[in-house]
Amino acid sequence: MTTIRPFHLDIPQTDLDDLRARLRRARWAAPLPGAGWERGVPTDYLRELARYWAEDFDWRAQESALNEFPQFVTEIDGLDVHFLHVRSPEPDAVPLVLTHGWPNSFAEFTRTIGPLTDPRAHGLDPALAFHVVVPSVPGFAFSAAPRETGMSTARVARMWATLMDRLGYDRYGAQGGDLGAYVAPELALAAPEHVIGVHLDGGIGMPTEADVPSMSPEDLSQWAEMQQWMTGGVDHHTLLRAAPQTFALGWNDSPVALLAWLMQKFQEFTPTADLAEDVIDRDHLLTNAAIYWFTQTAGTSSWPMYDGLRDGGFGWPPGQNLVPTGVYGGGSPLMRKLADRDHKITHWPSGNPGNHFVAMEEPLAHVTDIRTFFTDLR
Repeated sequence: MTTIRPFHLDIPQTDLDDLRARLRRARWAAPLPGAGWERGVPTDYLRELARYWAEDFDWRAQESALNEFPQFVTEIDGLDVHFLHVRSPEPDAVPLVLTHGWPNSFAEFTRTIGPLTDPRAHGLDPALAFHVVVPSVPGFAFSAAPRETGMSTARVARMWATLMDRLGYDRYGAQGGDLGAYVAPELALAAPEHVIGVHLDGGIGMPTEADVPSMSPEDLSQWAEMQQWMTGGVDHHTLLRAAPQTFALGWNDSPVALLAWLMQKFQEFTPTADLAEDVIDRDHLLTNAAIYWFTQTAGTSSWPMYDGLRDGGFGWPPGQNLVPTGVYGGGSPLMRKLADRDHKITHWPSGNPGNHFVAMEEPLAHVTDIRTFFTDLR
């Protein structure tokens, strides 16, 4: 059960042919009245993107690039866990586990792994390098899906602690954004004697209604702005909590439906851009979509919403004061005040570029910030 088995991507040609055939015979809905994205993904936009996916996107080239990263599978808690394990050529490299978000996959980090593991080859100081481990969260990509309800980010974190121990790493860092921003602090809670620090893309210091009575007028103004931002777009938490099976039946059968859903979310996650693909390469977005399609994980990856992101339900990522925490995005004075209450903040920059999935949008800025945070924690 503790065996680590090599893994190699090799999607059957019949699956590629089936994907292209489904895309080519899609039945398109007529555009609804309205401009731009105000009614959802514009038909004309998605139609062109689907055409590109069917006719111009080269999965085999993307598959070959992914296979450049050593990949493995091991069984933890009765589930096969797929992961990338890229060791640095630098002798004093720091082990680092990266946890992807939703609706993303291990492909989120393909542009940061190189500079993290081999900084010398990317013009960076080799004095700080990382052995990088990128697991696929259960139910995502090539990791087995939970077989029963009750999966939580705390359980995922305990699985990661087992994985890092199995790889022979006694001291390591944890990093993540989106769903990964829930898992990384839980890893510190599960194994504080092993985790040297937690780096998050964001998602801490977020107020709740319980914080309102103690807020100053300035805090209340910031809270109102944050609520406006948080309630925009499609509430995937509510949607997938209510009927994940219903929607999965459509996404699993139609690549156009899956692509529409993923692009809806990536568009919402890139508010400073006109289009998500203006800041994230189109082939990178489609590689992620293809992974969801070929592994049939649009439904199984929705467990964080229908099971609850944390033990006992929903809420923002857990606080932990056991190890240092650094944040890529920083935030308002209100967020910092609340973050300091629940975390040992040692890194809170401002002005870093990017939207939600910064590893995809701004890989070098993301790498630089991770390096800055971990420099004094080795």
